Amino acid sequence: MTAQGVEDDVPGAAVRPAVAERRLHPVTPFRRAWAPVAVLVGWAVHDPNQAQEQLTRLTTTTLLIALAVLVPASAAYGFLSWWFTHFAVTDGELRIRTGLLFRRTAHIRLERIQAIDVTQPLLARMAGVAKLRLDVVGAEKKDELAFLGEDEARALRAELLARAAGFAPETAREVGEAPARELLRVPARELVIALVLTGSAWGAVAAALVVPPVLWLVTHSVVTVLATGLPLLGAAGARSAGRFVGEYDWTVAESPDGLRIDRGLLDRTHETVPPGRVQTVRIVQPLLWRRRDWVRVELDVAGSANSVLVPVAPRAVAEAVVARVLPGVTVPAAASLARPPRRAGRCVPLWWRGYGIAVTDAVFASRHGLLHRRLALVPHAKVQSVRLTQGPWQRLWRLAAVHVDTGADKTVTARLRDAQEAAELLHAQAERSRTGRRDARPDRWMA
Repeated sequence: MTAQGVEDDVPGAAVRPAVAERRLHPVTPFRRAWAPVAVLVGWAVHDPNQAQEQLTRLTTTTLLIALAVLVPASAAYGFLSWWFTHFAVTDGELRIRTGLLFRRTAHIRLERIQAIDVTQPLLARMAGVAKLRLDVVGAEKKDELAFLGEDEARALRAELLARAAGFAPETAREVGEAPARELLRVPARELVIALVLTGSAWGAVAAALVVPPVLWLVTHSVVTVLATGLPLLGAAGARSAGRFVGEYDWTVAESPDGLRIDRGLLDRTHETVPPGRVQTVRIVQPLLWRRRDWVRVELDVAGSANSVLVPVAPRAVAEAVVARVLPGVTVPAAASLARPPRRAGRCVPLWWRGYGIAVTDAVFASRHGLLHRRLALVPHAKVQSVRLTQGPWQRLWRLAAVHVDTGADKTVTARLRDAQEAAELLHAQAERSRTGRRDARPDRWMA
């Protein structure tokens, strides 16, 4: 028994479909045919010396024979794995049946689906197909259907969401994809400037400029300098380039099934932030972004890998998007955050000024960071537990920390608070969380 449903791993086990089953797109065998080749490549990478020795022993005739066997075997594997993969949508679940010798049938209950994403790697975009990925409560990894026709993937996603929302099976397909209203689009120029002004990129560049001269003074070896400096520069460029490619043309749109995110230069991804599943919202502001008043919005979503809502945007625009994720929530202004008492400097010199908290009717807000600021917002209804901790040094200065645990296995902490204030905050937050869960809206699609 699994979180998704029931799995059968019995040789030759047969499952009688109660509804019409469908197959994946015919291009799928070409994708799966690479699996045997990937195994050989993985072995060669794992033990390159032995792989090289084996290759030197092979003659041209042997290589040709090996290719003559490997290519048809890969093609047969791809075809059979596609042929024995079916899926079907019933009134309350999505069934995925796979396996040639060992049959596996996954029953995914629609009410346990938290997000359905449509992704298109570069080659898939060229072939006009897409991958459907499902976030399911209790599942460590996403189930997926790869590949479907692009239109079929979007239609199936809309059908699953409609059925999960309670529409009758005969009308779910007619509902179609819910309309969306664009809230935000990140211009490419703004994204490039933001990446250039990110502290991590400058840190890697600074290391590449400082470390090689020091090594030259110590070793007087050009090879050592190049072997150290070039990877540092390459790492800085690769990280920034990777983020640019992944966050290019970032678009956030509002729809009845949640906030939709479309992004990617080469691989296009269509994600959904599920309504009611957001546990924590973090507003991040690096030091070099303050002059432009830009921020980045990150999320903790229960059971989902979605972690970024807005890669970069003016604060006012970002806060408007946050208000869509957390209805009725207003982001506390920096001036309204209560700082720790001055004696907190005995525990954390200088940096204590970066801490602050604010508690409103809707959220528990905590900020930390003097240069790289992070403001975390936790809706009271999402608080699972509240804890107070106090170390020996904090006890000496009558300070304590209050930890708020959320359903995404994350913790938001209010540090360096006055001990009496922390004790009052502990009991008050426990009461706010209890009443917040009682009055919270249901976590339903299109609710």
